Amino acid sequence: MTTVNRNGEVWIFAEQEAGKLSDVPLELMSRGRRLADELKVPLAAVLPGSGVKALGSKLVSHGADKVYIIDNEKLGVYQATGYSKTICDLVREHKPQIVLFGATPIGRDLAPHVASALKCGLTADCTDLEIGDHTPPGSTDVHKNLLLQIRPAFGGNIIATIVNYDRWPQMATVREGVMPMSEPNASRKGEIIDCRSTLNGLELPLKVIDSQRRPKKVNLKASRIIVAGGAGIGSKENFRLLWDLANCLGAAVGGSRAAVDLGYVDHDHQVGQTGTTVRPALYIAVGISGAVQHRAGMAESAKIIAINTDKDAPMMSIAHYGIVGDFRQVLPKMIKVIRSGAGVKA
Repeated sequence: MTTVNRNGEVWIFAEQEAGKLSDVPLELMSRGRRLADELKVPLAAVLPGSGVKALGSKLVSHGADKVYIIDNEKLGVYQATGYSKTICDLVREHKPQIVLFGATPIGRDLAPHVASALKCGLTADCTDLEIGDHTPPGSTDVHKNLLLQIRPAFGGNIIATIVNYDRWPQMATVREGVMPMSEPNASRKGEIIDCRSTLNGLELPLKVIDSQRRPKKVNLKASRIIVAGGAGIGSKENFRLLWDLANCLGAAVGGSRAAVDLGYVDHDHQVGQTGTTVRPALYIAVGISGAVQHRAGMAESAKIIAINTDKDAPMMSIAHYGIVGDFRQVLPKMIKVIRSGAGVKA
């Protein structure tokens, strides 16, 4: 366990691959900036890799006061052994009070390794982070300015707030897309710190010979309009109507987990707790009942239109506009109106 340091920095793991930052640490910088300001401590990014020093200025422009760079050829390709040792050594040296990771494949692998080595807590897949006070049950001691780690629990049926008041640093992984990315400010000043590598003599367990990546078929996060379908669509053939509507609107096609599990649409199109979190200008939910797991991934949409035969479906309760009816009748009428030139203002 690392010594509790209530004046320690807030850290963001700056995930990168092949010298390119992913969106997740940039999203986390905005919330990290708010947490650090509330705690009146610096916000720092931790950037392991090989040949990554040029990325430091981008992290500063997104809110970092400091960027700790650990440049070593053994960190050129992600392996948990090297990355976890690097981060653990830095944590022991600088004693941050909060360390945040993106809930990406790399973040979900790395964060537990770090938490286990440091013998501290870890909350996975958070959807929100706040600063607050906590009094443990049966105690009168008030622990001030703790990280409140908020996430769905019990299969998404409740929203739980998790605190860690005695084993620090406080650590969490945060779902991709739940934090809005702030606009970069090129005039910001920050400190770029070259850290001493502690990997000399470390033998990595794997040798990466080749890396193959398949790009996603759709970029839901960047789409201003999304037409999404659920189990109520009934078949992959019926899903064709959603593609037709999306083509008219210049929209992306999404789906609930149920629709993906039924084979109506590929996993790349999944919206929700186990898919992609989106914030489009317009979200059209067709045949989606609105389970809390799905709503967690799209509830921040600017405008929501729900089309369902059940007027009491949970999705109707969060929709700005609800249409009670059979989508096989509703969608062709929408397509006809849009093709006539009426258009849709998102």
